[in-house]
Amino acid sequence: MRDHGRMRLLLVRHGQTPSNVGHHLDTAEPGAELTELGRAQAAAIPAALDREEVRAIYVSTLVRTQQTAAPLAIALGLEPFVRDGIREIAAGDLEMRNDEASIRAYIDQVFGWESDLEARMPGGESGAEVLARFDGVVREAHAQVGDTGTALIVSHGAMIRMWAASRASNIDLAYASDTALANTAMVALETDATGGWVVDCWTQAALGGVALTDPAHIGPGGEPDDDPFSPEPTRTAGAPVSFVRSGGSGDSGEAAGTGEGESPGL
Repeated sequence: MRDHGRMRLLLVRHGQTPSNVGHHLDTAEPGAELTELGRAQAAAIPAALDREEVRAIYVSTLVRTQQTAAPLAIALGLEPFVRDGIREIAAGDLEMRNDEASIRAYIDQVFGWESDLEARMPGGESGAEVLARFDGVVREAHAQVGDTGTALIVSHGAMIRMWAASRASNIDLAYASDTALANTAMVALETDATGGWVVDCWTQAALGGVALTDPAHIGPGGEPDDDPFSPEPTRTAGAPVSFVRSGGSGDSGEAAGTGEGESPGL
């Protein structure tokens, strides 16, 4: 059971899209819509999160996040807030490419921000700019739900992994680069005594369970790095970051990789 005296932030990745299947760096508006599997993943979210007390839902300006949030928003009677700040990390000059070199360049820059936040994606943003825009939406969510409420943000694979690892005290970007985040998987964070963030759980598979997880087609932003990040993780969440599913069906178990290869999972 979680401590209800803390704010809880649920970061859910959108459902599967054709761009995930094709391993395309699809980061521009409006972006691809959900596949049939992606819609099934979205439909499973309300049951999976039925123990959470979600007071506000935020989605990005990319249509896939809005479609993913829709079943939960309807179930809870909430109108999602659409915010540009939580869109995917822009691929810039690499937009819609799916060749190995382009994907590697994107991934290396996202997780390379561990050492230099001022470095820029080719034709795109700096790490500092990416964090600042997501931070702004998190501040808004805190104002909306208060110090003890729960907010849910439907965002994107690279964005969730980069922001969570940069802001939580118990993981780092090296950990995030090596840890899968499948379509409709979730990273849940809570505030700590200092007002900072800690990761409570990281579900590598879809919230609806492994039956709704397609490990071969989660896309560049969500796949674990097959070339281990250097340096090794210095802050790892350990036991709390395990395969935890809130209220869904099926078995829970120890976290495991979701497939071979890499594609940022946008």
